[in-house]
Amino acid sequence: MEQKYNILYEPAFIGSCEIKNKFAMAPMGPLGLGDSQGGFNQRGIDYYVERAKGGVGLIFTGVTFVDNTIEEHGMPNCPCSTYNDVHFVRTAREMTEKIHAYGSKIFMQLSGGFGRVTIPTNLGEFPPIAPSEIPHRWLDKTCRAITKEEIKEIVTQFGKGAFNAKRAGFDGIQIHAVHEGYLLDQFAISLFNNRTDEYGGSLENRLRFAREVVEEIKRTCGEDFPVTLRYSVKSFIKDWREGALPGEEFEEKGKDLEEGLEAAKLLVKYGYDALDVDVGTYDSWWWNHPPMYQKKGLYIPYAKMVKEIVDVPVICAGRMDNPDLAIEALNDGACDIISLGRPLLADAHYVNKLRKNGFKSIRPCLSCHEGCMGRIQEYSALNCAVNPEACRERSERLIPTNKAKKVLIIGGGVAGCEAARVLTLRGHQPVLFEKTSKLGGNLIPGGTPDFKEDDHLLADWYEYELNRLGVEVHKNKTITADEIHNFDADEIILSTGSKPKVFSLGKGDVFTASEVLLGEKETGKEVVIIGGGLVGCELALWLKEKDKNVTIIEALPKILSINGPLCHANSEMLEALIPFNNINTIGSAKAKSYDGETLIIETADGEKSIKADSVVLAVGYESEKSLFAEIKNISKDIHVIGDANRVSNIMYAIWDAYEVASNIE
Repeated sequence: MEQKYNILYEPAFIGSCEIKNKFAMAPMGPLGLGDSQGGFNQRGIDYYVERAKGGVGLIFTGVTFVDNTIEEHGMPNCPCSTYNDVHFVRTAREMTEKIHAYGSKIFMQLSGGFGRVTIPTNLGEFPPIAPSEIPHRWLDKTCRAITKEEIKEIVTQFGKGAFNAKRAGFDGIQIHAVHEGYLLDQFAISLFNNRTDEYGGSLENRLRFAREVVEEIKRTCGEDFPVTLRYSVKSFIKDWREGALPGEEFEEKGKDLEEGLEAAKLLVKYGYDALDVDVGTYDSWWWNHPPMYQKKGLYIPYAKMVKEIVDVPVICAGRMDNPDLAIEALNDGACDIISLGRPLLADAHYVNKLRKNGFKSIRPCLSCHEGCMGRIQEYSALNCAVNPEACRERSERLIPTNKAKKVLIIGGGVAGCEAARVLTLRGHQPVLFEKTSKLGGNLIPGGTPDFKEDDHLLADWYEYELNRLGVEVHKNKTITADEIHNFDADEIILSTGSKPKVFSLGKGDVFTASEVLLGEKETGKEVVIIGGGLVGCELALWLKEKDKNVTIIEALPKILSINGPLCHANSEMLEALIPFNNINTIGSAKAKSYDGETLIIETADGEKSIKADSVVLAVGYESEKSLFAEIKNISKDIHVIGDANRVSNIMYAIWDAYEVASNIE
């Protein structure tokens, strides 16, 4: 282990609980990891145990409900520690015993409910609850004000749920949460809490619910049983359902820093043994679910503010996957424990790999949310875009082959690289040909903007892995149909990727987004991008950073109408960043002609002309299947994967490659 990493592997303490290193696994919604009786299913057990095996010192489970009556959650959804006590303890005990075998500790995250931010796909039959009659975050509904009797019942259920957790072998509790705008946070924020009883009004009253929760757990489980709190110190709310962007001047309508820091001191006084600090709410949810457009370590300044005023450990997550950044935060006294969420989805063995082989050995998280928050939001399923095994550790575990085959792989994008990696791990002999000098395919142009740096890290990781595994790789080699026919291979994988769609607009030159991002073409000062999907919008931000004047032309009424990020935290932030950065957009418009100086477009209001030094096409990609057409009748099994099969995204390129390569026999 590099000496600079030593601090990360020193013990940490929360109350009387000793943690073997400074790494925690951040809580993430365990959608798909619970069963119909509120216990952990086999997927959930395998998922958490794999992270313990990977070396993380402390695991926080995702949401475990304590109530399923006042706020209906629809079983199975997330685990519920009070739904069937015996069954919960039995399944959870099996999990905690395995986790303890690796020297890791595990805290169960108990939730008091979602209130106005309940995900619509998980909403039961009844109206959503909240402290007061306020608008729901996602739906055109007014929430029902929870009664005092219901508050008392939820508090009692917290005690029961914590007691069941302790019986099941959990080492402590995390409360979900005076954070992110969930139910307890709704009580804490005056915008959401209009009550006139003892749970509304003053800050102390608005924190009374959270106070009663920790007091009840300490009463039922003992003062020495650690209870931590997920805590947002600032809300970043401009208005209902409207969040602020980084660097934006605005009036805070939610919890401001002054009140947030005062609340932190009170919460510790009430008995919480550690604060797990972040910022944001679901009204500004690109803060609490940060996309790649947020800087790394974005919570560090806020964690440090809290650390300076409390005498309990402070935990800090938020794009903390760079170990140098983590070391700096610890040395600067900003926090005591580094929490990794999505990075441990991407690589369950992050902690052990860093210790043994350094950062280059770790499969990077892209902060894309495609496999995790996006799938939670849309399909109630937790997964990972770059790690097909995440949350499917048993069903997707690689099985060694009984008969090694030589497999020719054509194309070194993510699909080809993933196929080569998986085949080698199973005992096959892949040989990969890539026509360019780099592996990674569309990761290379896509990773050019500084906010997409992790795309290049993923390409570098594949280079590292294939080299470590001894895969035969040939770069700068375009293989022909004749060479394929004569190649001594048992099976063939075509991962020839996709190419940008292009068209002419007259005598003026037009470039593709890929050409511009790769530096093959240089734009002028006035740039028009045709296409307002993900590629066009990210290209626009990057060009604006380079001091270009940028206009986006989109055929549909608004940008990101198609091919946008699955997770709305990503898409909504990107959509908001475009006007915030003074990038002009014209919807319901089509380009007609370009003479090198002026672009003529057709709009609902007739033809318009736009000054343009450069026009860049970002209108999508089409599968590159020309080679397949030449060899499709070859007498060998051919598998077409990635964009060559269907143009999609990084996640499906990796997942499809994993599926095919794990089943070649």
